Amino acid sequence: MTIDEANQLAVQRILDSTPVLVGIARAADVIPGMRRNLILHAGPPITWDHMSGPLRGAVIGGLIFEGLANDERSAGALVEQRQVQFAPCHHHGAVGPMAGVTTASMPVYIIENRAFGNRAYSILNEGYGKVLRYGAYSDDVLARLRWLRDVCAPAMGRALERTGGLDMKSLIAQQIQMGDEGHNRNKAGTALFARLLAPHLARTGTETDDLAAVLTYLAENDLAVLNPVMAACKAMMDAAHGIAGSTLVTCMARNGTEFGIRVSGLQDAWFTAPAEIPVGLFFPGFTQDDANPDIGDSTITETAGI
Repeated sequence: MTIDEANQLAVQRILDSTPVLVGIARAADVIPGMRRNLILHAGPPITWDHMSGPLRGAVIGGLIFEGLANDERSAGALVEQRQVQFAPCHHHGAVGPMAGVTTASMPVYIIENRAFGNRAYSILNEGYGKVLRYGAYSDDVLARLRWLRDVCAPAMGRALERTGGLDMKSLIAQQIQMGDEGHNRNKAGTALFARLLAPHLARTGTETDDLAAVLTYLAENDLAVLNPVMAACKAMMDAAHGIAGSTLVTCMARNGTEFGIRVSGLQDAWFTAPAEIPVGLFFPGFTQDDANPDIGDSTITETAGI
């Protein structure tokens, strides 16, 4: 097969992909190779010594959330004693926004590419403000993660079962036509997501206050749909990965220190360079000097072409 033929096959597999959101489950129950002492993170492989502050903070929060550590000090000790292992989300069929930290008991969206049979996963979006994906791990951040695990995910999972699966390719096409770009702007996509889920959520038997909280989560978090969109794009790009001779880039990701890409025909090799520091607006009291190099798996959306 020539390079052109290999690339045409890769592109065709992306176009033929049918990513469907089929459910929500514990990461350890569905992500291949997931275990309690494994922390998945965004971007290419990285060691603790080279992690930026936001990624380190998210790792600490993840270890506390899992009950493996009680505080920053005990979490650091676990890492120093090599009782914790790290791996990119991408190595396990997953993607995560910003720090992307994914741990064993966190709930994840399950995307099934019905054209090719592969699956992809992503954690639920926490919302805005002080969150784990930015490196925060205070009590209120951990309480939010527990609510997502214990209340939100079960209710949404039951609703998704009732739908028979949501066609994410159709949802993405609609949200783009409505002004979204599928990465930073997801107002329309989240509105569509909420509209599709709400009637089924109402029929799940969820206690009234919990149901109201889940619907409020969808109504107030414009980023709610980002994570399943990311997983849908991951499922599409994985279908195009591993084609001998193809030069198509199937992954772009950042870990807060390095930016990395993977190429279809080069299997699981990473090609990395220093991540750039974004230039943008800041909250009062912060300046460009406080900015961190770019971080997150969310560039899988651009990789997939949206």
